[in-house]
Amino acid sequence: MRIKSILVSQPEPVDREKSPYGELSRKYNIKIDFHKFIKIEGVPARDFRAERISLAEHTAVILGSRNAVDHFFRIAKEMRFEVPESMKYFCVSESTAYYLQKYVQYRKRKIFHGKQNFSELIEIIRKHKDEKFLLPCSDVHKESMVDLLDLAKVDYSKAVLYRTESSNLSGIIIDNYDMLVFFSPAGIKSLQKNFPKFKQGEKVFGAFGQSTIDSIVESGFNVQIMAPTKSAPSMTMAIEEFLEAEAKKTKKGKTA
Repeated sequence: MRIKSILVSQPEPVDREKSPYGELSRKYNIKIDFHKFIKIEGVPARDFRAERISLAEHTAVILGSRNAVDHFFRIAKEMRFEVPESMKYFCVSESTAYYLQKYVQYRKRKIFHGKQNFSELIEIIRKHKDEKFLLPCSDVHKESMVDLLDLAKVDYSKAVLYRTESSNLSGIIIDNYDMLVFFSPAGIKSLQKNFPKFKQGEKVFGAFGQSTIDSIVESGFNVQIMAPTKSAPSMTMAIEEFLEAEAKKTKKGKTA
């Protein structure tokens, strides 16, 4: 099928035209729209207190996303807890580690990071088993993270610091798009909540991350584009691979 329009379930890039999506749009003459399918709501300090988790008892923090970074420091501020300089930070990726500069002096802190996935970070965490870890997360989080920490026998506390909720998508005409791109299981839930009668039909679904792929399949849909892969580490690269493959099929069909 000819892809003419794509809906990406994320906020629009700051500089859209210079972003990979802008290049993709120009190269293939495709309309690309952005809309957040989910919204993040911070857990109030009073609710966090009910979890009976003491920030002061922890010597290290495991940060799986920028949201985890933001809400760890938010709750620390609301709890009037001064994060000590000795605190160690274990980040799932280099980009998440660099994001810490928003709150701490990067060079003066003990910061460790994996390449992109949590299984890589676990290998680093294993070398620091004497630490008491805090895992800030959403109410909708990857159970695989918890499973890996348990398997490694890491001393940690899971702290739900923010909630993932569905956005109001009433302003979107979902039938106007040939492709939908998702980045989390919560995005699929939001689609189903906002459009309970939705049927995939010939629409192409793109998914980033195994948990997102699994959620789409479990919801009864098909996934045609998957990332990250060795040849396509980013979602835009995976989309381009798909578009190139479709173009070759079309060309072959015309010459047959």
